[in-house]
Amino acid sequence: MATLLWLRDDLRLADNPALAAAMAAREPLAIVHVLDDESLRPIGAAARWWLHRSLQSLGADLARRGQDLILKRGRAARVIPQLAAEVGASRAFWNRRYGPAATVDAAVEKTLAGRGIAVSTFKASLLFEPDEVMTRTGTPYRVYSAFWRAALARGEPRRPLPKPRKLPPPVEGVTGESIDALRLLPVAPDWSGGIRASWQPGEHGAAERLDAFADAVGDYGALRDRPDLPASSMLSPHIRFGEVSPFQVWHAAAGATARPSASAAKFEAELGWREFAWHILAQVPDMARRNIRPEFDDFPWAVPYEDDMWDWRRGRTGFPIVDAGMRQLWETGWMHNRVRMIVASFLTKHLLVDWRIGEEWFWETLVDADPASNPFNWQWVAGSGADAQPFFRIFNPVTQGEKFDPEGRYVRRHVPELARLPAAVIHRPWEAGPLELAAAGVTLGETYPLPIVEHASARERALAAFAKIGGKGGKPSP
Repeated sequence: MATLLWLRDDLRLADNPALAAAMAAREPLAIVHVLDDESLRPIGAAARWWLHRSLQSLGADLARRGQDLILKRGRAARVIPQLAAEVGASRAFWNRRYGPAATVDAAVEKTLAGRGIAVSTFKASLLFEPDEVMTRTGTPYRVYSAFWRAALARGEPRRPLPKPRKLPPPVEGVTGESIDALRLLPVAPDWSGGIRASWQPGEHGAAERLDAFADAVGDYGALRDRPDLPASSMLSPHIRFGEVSPFQVWHAAAGATARPSASAAKFEAELGWREFAWHILAQVPDMARRNIRPEFDDFPWAVPYEDDMWDWRRGRTGFPIVDAGMRQLWETGWMHNRVRMIVASFLTKHLLVDWRIGEEWFWETLVDADPASNPFNWQWVAGSGADAQPFFRIFNPVTQGEKFDPEGRYVRRHVPELARLPAAVIHRPWEAGPLELAAAGVTLGETYPLPIVEHASARERALAAFAKIGGKGGKPSP
């Protein structure tokens, strides 16, 4: 007899309840990861790069403990039952997933149960599962603040489980795909050089990031919106692939100070925002394609100009904070959260481009893109989502840059052609004088583009479009 452990977005050994339960079975253990591009939305190119490295790291960790990571590809509803039969599994373990993935898991569980294989599943990737946080009438929450208050009222999340020192022996004679056969890495050309230089995927890299952030969490509340400063945790791709659990992150942040910290609470609220996104996905499984607020089904999105889309994607809009964010994304596979809001607002409101087009680009280019947070946050910015900001909240990219990158360090880092401009004009280079431009080596329209839209007129166009679906205009935030 043998035990089957199916790993998905939980590529770690520490705080892995399904692994702990599988070990307790004291039988030979088959550990498998299935690349399933058929049952669910295939992950984007940058996330595939991360998955390759993460699986490599996990495989090495398992090998040091005498275990194997079996790699398979194909429809999980077919692959998992076949593997269970091949290894003679009497039981199977996995950590629960949510949204469309839960439907896949239910089908696999039904097939295994029909063959007499016991299935046990566990809470591992969310602090609070969707059926645990409900209103008094038993319905899901649609407002974040009420959701998070109710979640916190359930008490502190459980403590993380330790990393096992020893593992049961592998099932002999089982073969899988090689990591290269999964074809996760980019070829011809290999565009991943900047991502490679920026990240260390895997459980060890996640632990290092978490330790570094725990030492700095006290500054998070005050500095979290500053892309020019190293205040972000940079944990999002590690959490997305389950190289670290939210329970580990929660307790590391909460225990970083001797007394309750407002900054730690603010960071915990950001974990709560991620939880809320997954709770909404459980209610709206097609959130990446469908407006949560149905009135936006009639919104008059513009037909995007290809030149505008190229300018936005490659950071050539003429608005330095937007361009810095999009270039950071292209180079590193990640973007600061404040800047994500700015560039998403610019696309959906200055250019009137459907949020789904932006969501697809982020899906391809973000190493941390996941099925819940990516569409949820795009809908939040666009105004079409659950508890979304009003559509008429139109970020001014100039004042946003001046407020959150006051010295222009973020722009200088990612838009080097503007690096020598004074801070007073770096977020509005078209207002720089001829001598300032010449001294900085900037020729507008040549070395750096002029703005592709004018903020005031774009704002008026967006508000007029919103009025067509019954929206009421209002003063946008700066």
